[in-house]
Amino acid sequence: MPPLIESWAKHAALEVQEYVRLVAATITGVFTRPRYRYDIVEQFDLIGVGSLTVVILTGFFTGAALTAQSGLTLDMYGARSVVGRLVSASMIKELGPVLTALMLTGRIGSGIAAELGSMVVTDQINALRALGTDPIRKLVVPRVLAGFLMAPVLTVISDAVGIFGGWMVARFQLQVPSGVYWSSVTEALYMQDVWMGLIKPFVLGFIIVTIACHVGLRTSGGTQGVGKATTVAVVAGSVGVIASDFFVTQLLIQLMY
Repeated sequence: MPPLIESWAKHAALEVQEYVRLVAATITGVFTRPRYRYDIVEQFDLIGVGSLTVVILTGFFTGAALTAQSGLTLDMYGARSVVGRLVSASMIKELGPVLTALMLTGRIGSGIAAELGSMVVTDQINALRALGTDPIRKLVVPRVLAGFLMAPVLTVISDAVGIFGGWMVARFQLQVPSGVYWSSVTEALYMQDVWMGLIKPFVLGFIIVTIACHVGLRTSGGTQGVGKATTVAVVAGSVGVIASDFFVTQLLIQLMY
């Protein structure tokens, strides 16, 4: 094996090993004491409430654009009246969870990586250890809990706003009656679709925050390293979201359909 490839493979294996160790320590920290309740509530506010604006805007314009585009296609088959069915199924099963997760990756993933990376390069993490505080319990567990629990809430909001945005375009641009649109929305939804749209965000939220925490805690190289860690967190988080979405979708299809 060429030395360059061997070095890359060893580095990749080390990163995976450290990520697994972080996840294991985080899960242990969730179910054992001590718990930092103030930090948990603070992260719920920062990750959940702080992300509302970008999630609402993303959901609204996604639903509106999807309706406008699909309306043109459905017109070819004289099926404009079922546009609500397409919008609701697409938003709830796929677009809502994935786009919300990608927005969270850009807003939350980058922020967590930059914050923890700055603490690493300024030796604040070592100071916590010197004071007898576990950085995983103090810094990682509150962020993981907030990401894991708030991602589904934000996804539901995004889905609802997206379907509402689709109604506005369907009603005022495509001239589809409101009753026809909303009945089409409800007819298209099955409980399996709703469960798929609710289960995915838990997985995606967990992946986003754990990757960001891992990258942040592995930062080195001063302020330049913090910038690099921020970029890596967003790129790795985005790829992780799209890849895990595929595998979770395949698993849920096998289990529920």
